[in-house]
Amino acid sequence: MPLKLAFVLDPLDALKAWKDTSVAMMRAAENQGHAVFAIDAATLGWRRPQAEDAGGVFGEAVQLALRPDDHDWFRELGCEVRPLTDFDAVIMRKDPPFDFEYLTATWLLERAEADGVRVFNRPRALRDHSEKLAITEFNQFTPETLVARDMAQLQQFIDTQRDIILKPLDGMGGSQIFRVHRNDPNRNVIVETLTHEGERTVMAQRYLPEITQGDKRILLIAGQVVPYCLARIPKAGETRGNLAVGGTGVAQELTPRDREIAETLAPILFARGLLLVGIDVIGNHLTEINVTSPTCMVEIRQQTGFDAAALFITAIEDACGAC
Repeated sequence: MPLKLAFVLDPLDALKAWKDTSVAMMRAAENQGHAVFAIDAATLGWRRPQAEDAGGVFGEAVQLALRPDDHDWFRELGCEVRPLTDFDAVIMRKDPPFDFEYLTATWLLERAEADGVRVFNRPRALRDHSEKLAITEFNQFTPETLVARDMAQLQQFIDTQRDIILKPLDGMGGSQIFRVHRNDPNRNVIVETLTHEGERTVMAQRYLPEITQGDKRILLIAGQVVPYCLARIPKAGETRGNLAVGGTGVAQELTPRDREIAETLAPILFARGLLLVGIDVIGNHLTEINVTSPTCMVEIRQQTGFDAAALFITAIEDACGAC
């Protein structure tokens, strides 16, 4: 049965169709016979019910016809402010930062859930799983890690581990990630800058030399593990493998250790309302759990033929059919 699917996104003109996972999802939805709508997250709102108006959470919904041309990838079929109860499912795909506006969007989407709207990933689960801090629940898989804003503790961690990665808790795409050696002449200013002189909590992790083989993105869909990952390999002279900073994505089959980590997390996270998760693994270690807008579906399909976007839409169909 055809569904009406609304994707909550950043502005459409900001999406890069040739690599964007949200675009791949929308194309897969249309290919599977569903009506596709885009809602700019900035247009979400709520109004009090009145006699002539059911009220509730609404957004400016643009109905789309998807095109194969990545430079001219959609046509607008109509645009109107609609209640989210008009849709069979709402897919939250706005990119971080997880700032107050993102938090507000999750509150609004949770109100929509209370009115019977199916939202994926569930708003409460998005709030409950910090993409950096969520790994602390699964510390059997993590490298040596410290979360703190106390600069003395961070300096001691650098002395003990000798070679570490420092990163903010709210970043994405490799932004503001630093590799710091014990003898780095800039270590003090890096710690001071990232912590805002001890006013902001950050994460420090032991540097994993296996990053040269790639920072592996592994996708979990409806509690199942996608059999291929995308190893994001840093360019020469770079520590970060993120594609946004010039890393090269190489799709590959999962190792036994990858499967052990992924198969442990997948059913737990799915049971909490996380239909789609992207975990990051370097070597044998879990480093992040991405729940806001996991990516890499396009590269995996291009290199292996495995269509994770279609699998995700099938999971949406199953979730809607089961309700």
